[in-house]
Amino acid sequence: MAEQQPEQGRDVVVVTGAGGMGVAIARRLGSGRTVYLADASQGQLDRAVDALRDEGYTVEGVLTDVSDRKSVDELARAAAYAGRVAAVVHTAGVSAALGSARTILEVNLLGTAHVIDAFERVATRGTAMVCVSSMAGHVASLSREDEAALATAPVEELLGLGAVTGVGDSGTMAYIVSKRANHLRVEGAALAWNRLGARINSVSPGVITTAMSKAEAEGPSGAHMLAMLETSGAGRTGTPAEIADAVAFLTGPEARYITGTDLLVDGGQAAWLRRHRPA
Repeated sequence: MAEQQPEQGRDVVVVTGAGGMGVAIARRLGSGRTVYLADASQGQLDRAVDALRDEGYTVEGVLTDVSDRKSVDELARAAAYAGRVAAVVHTAGVSAALGSARTILEVNLLGTAHVIDAFERVATRGTAMVCVSSMAGHVASLSREDEAALATAPVEELLGLGAVTGVGDSGTMAYIVSKRANHLRVEGAALAWNRLGARINSVSPGVITTAMSKAEAEGPSGAHMLAMLETSGAGRTGTPAEIADAVAFLTGPEARYITGTDLLVDGGQAAWLRRHRPA
């Protein structure tokens, strides 16, 4: 990957996760800005950076493990040094088909908390952050006490909370709880971000056509997932570009009064699960 120097003073967009969704978001938000694209896989990161540079984007690739707070802090410092951090979009995550319960919790739960906290330190007036969660977070069944703890507990205590230890070795439960925790951490952070003149929200995609969803479709729950798309009336998977459009709205001027909330982009799947799924 050829070295590329960012232009000092340009607005900066940070995107964690160099998969299909992250690259679509980088394309949607990156024109005329410096994009800091982060991923834990050097190979995937290099391929994404090269593709975006070939299309004319100014992109810096930063090898980042979101489960490691030091790694995330280094990403935040580098982005803030390059210019005003205009947007941060956190897409990095692990699905139930691709990781153990422990890995899912470390990446999806701790990783999101790390990114929120690290970028709060470099956010300025007008900075907008979006955490990409999942429709799965809307089907979690947690007590009010568990949700309050997930929203506000110090990061170092998260893995020891009852709602977290209770998932055991179930990758599916780890995924559901971690994605609900993403919503809650965003709610918990909204006050601090408001005081900075910044905003923070989450987006919850349904089934989106990415390499991760392909792995899910080929796994044990794949048939159920595909059947739900038909039964709920969605009739198709979503596309990364549709998530990028939602993120562009939430990070743009039309959403200046939207913060601390979640936007479902799922073709009505959560609504079907809540109101129409057979008992």
